[in-house]
Amino acid sequence: MTIIETEQAGIHRVEARKTVQATIRTDLILEAPIGTTIEALLIEASKIDQRINADIIMGGIVDGKLRELTFPITRDVNLTPVMLSSSDGGRIYRRSLVMLMATAADELWPGIKVSVSYAIPEGGFYCKLIDRAPFDQAELEQLDQKMREIVAKDDPINKRIAGRDEAAELFAARDEDDKVRLLEQRRRTDLTLYDLRGREDYYYGYMLSSTRYLRTFRLILSTEGFILQYPRKENPTELPPIEGFSKLVQVFTQANVWLERMGVKDIGRLNQIVRENRAQEIILVAEALQERLIAQIARDVWTKHHDAGVQLVLIAGPSSSGKTTFSKRLAIQLLAHGLQPFTLEMDMYFVDRERTPRDANGDYDFESLHAINLHAFNHDLLQLMAGEATRLAHFDFIKGKSGEGPLAQLKANQIIIVEGIHGLNPGLVPDIPAEKIFRIYVSALTQLNTDIHNRVSTTDVRLLRRIVRDAQHRGYSATDTILRWPSVRRGEKQNIFPYQENAEALFNSALVYELAALRPLAEPLLLQVEPATPAHLEANRLLSFMRWVQPLSAAQQGLIPDTSLIREFIGGSILDDYLPGSIHRTT
Repeated sequence: MTIIETEQAGIHRVEARKTVQATIRTDLILEAPIGTTIEALLIEASKIDQRINADIIMGGIVDGKLRELTFPITRDVNLTPVMLSSSDGGRIYRRSLVMLMATAADELWPGIKVSVSYAIPEGGFYCKLIDRAPFDQAELEQLDQKMREIVAKDDPINKRIAGRDEAAELFAARDEDDKVRLLEQRRRTDLTLYDLRGREDYYYGYMLSSTRYLRTFRLILSTEGFILQYPRKENPTELPPIEGFSKLVQVFTQANVWLERMGVKDIGRLNQIVRENRAQEIILVAEALQERLIAQIARDVWTKHHDAGVQLVLIAGPSSSGKTTFSKRLAIQLLAHGLQPFTLEMDMYFVDRERTPRDANGDYDFESLHAINLHAFNHDLLQLMAGEATRLAHFDFIKGKSGEGPLAQLKANQIIIVEGIHGLNPGLVPDIPAEKIFRIYVSALTQLNTDIHNRVSTTDVRLLRRIVRDAQHRGYSATDTILRWPSVRRGEKQNIFPYQENAEALFNSALVYELAALRPLAEPLLLQVEPATPAHLEANRLLSFMRWVQPLSAAQQGLIPDTSLIREFIGGSILDDYLPGSIHRTT
């Protein structure tokens, strides 16, 4: 055999490299010894790129996968910093902050249990003590001082892989039955425990490497508990003042009472009920409690109509809150009280497409208040409320043009219902007397948490609802919905959340069993998201969370009433084609 020798320019034999390269951007490539951590690389990168703030790095995305700061780089990679100003960075910070708080509290008062109940809009967790009187101001100041001492010491947060049974024994020894119950759902035989100053725990996601990153927090004494305030991604180095959200607190308190009444303290307890085929009673009771609340709101509307002449009901809430089904069920209750609802569609009052405001990117901002023809909207409302025949507006979404709609005239016992994102904004109806309006805020304010330290995000539940609904009714993939979600969230923060306390009534659309109902439908959709894509990070996170939930069987899904609010998302609602008050509508 003849060997032909060839020579190719640039190809030559080399020794095995002892370094790796991390490409942070096209003009910023760092070389370091094999095994260098993400943290070390990003700290060095921050000295070169001022956009990378070493004080607020929370992790990194390595070739499309989210990794902790302690992750070692063993080959050449693309590395994107995860900052506190990102959603993933915020979650890492909040989990680590809760661990800091729980560790400090345990060192001050051994065996104490602090429950993280829910999040408040400005950025903070409402926390309560279990089986103990709430902290007073002096005790809260002690806790604050202890937390800051631990931060100043730069104590490491270490992790190790433990067996599932070993972890269960650890939690049982601390009387943390919620975590023991939850581990019954885990199929893997191991899990990651994090350790801070000798206290181990599990936190359902990545953590920081050290306490030194946790400098920005505040403890605020509150009714029956305290607020652990954390920075928001919009301004990750500062803490805004906390305003009172008394109505929101009342809703969460009511939700907690409902959970206690049903005997469902956490996801682990729900899983046991589903596995033991006892879901029917939980479903029926949860639905009955919601119907009772809708009936009470309808009664309040009727009273205000009868006593104060209320003629307009405005309903608002963030995406996937179930506003449509709520509006229809409220209309049915109003009919039962002798009030005939007249639904007015706010979307019919869009301005012509070319007059639509634009956002910072130059795109049409359809969620802006000024995307609505406020003059025409107020004019028509006033005419309707005066009992006059009114030519309503109509918007052609294909042509992007406004025009004339049907003629309408209200009867004496009719009341107008308008659903839309601006319903709580006083700027929507400046011409309507305040005493003629009843405002309702609808949102899925989840109170069922994973355990005392790990809450279920209300935003995540709404996103799961939307993923399932978009796939069933709009033909969107999970990838489509996930990529649109940040824009939706920006609109909510600007147009809805600042006005939620303006509502006369708040309706919590969360159902205790809904995660078990959503999992069989959401999981296959999330599994279809392509790996190593921006949407995959979010899909993988949601999948990891959903696997802690025991799904309803097909037979158990069939127990959900066809008027249930969750049917708006999972399908099978008899209210889909129902137009409230249609038999009384005059056009």
